[in-house]
Amino acid sequence: MYQTDIFMYFKKQLVVIAGVFTVTAISIAATLPQQQRPEPKLVNLKGFPKNIPYRVLDHAMDVWSESLGVRCNFCHVRNEQTNKMDFASDAKPEKTAARQMFIMTAKINKKFFHAQKDTLGMVQAIAVNCNTCHHGTAHPEIKMPEQRRGPGGPGGTPGK
Repeated sequence: MYQTDIFMYFKKQLVVIAGVFTVTAISIAATLPQQQRPEPKLVNLKGFPKNIPYRVLDHAMDVWSESLGVRCNFCHVRNEQTNKMDFASDAKPEKTAARQMFIMTAKINKKFFHAQKDTLGMVQAIAVNCNTCHHGTAHPEIKMPEQRRGPGGPGGTPGK
């Protein structure tokens, strides 16, 4: 029995050591610099600076999709051969509309809110953006103010 107890003791120690080694290896691997994946080549950029980094463009697209409550396929088509999104394609009219809206808001921000551009050519201070009108919907609802009855309103008598 004594040999069995010693064997079990060393077996437990071995399991503990293996566990510590695994945790240490994972910790070390997590601190090592990750290999940088090459950024995709950006093509067919209209409205965006030609030298825009992928991460900046990707962030802008995330903000736009959140502001409109849509996903990538709202403006972009899928390449049926590669089964991946074809971000360069202009096949959907929504993409053209998004470009026009982007250019429009940049002009509004520059003209009325004196927004300056950064070194990439992107507007820095934004007062008007997609969410200003869309509020999380793909097609913002146009609302007219309600006509009020009463003082100063249609059919109302001023001062009563």
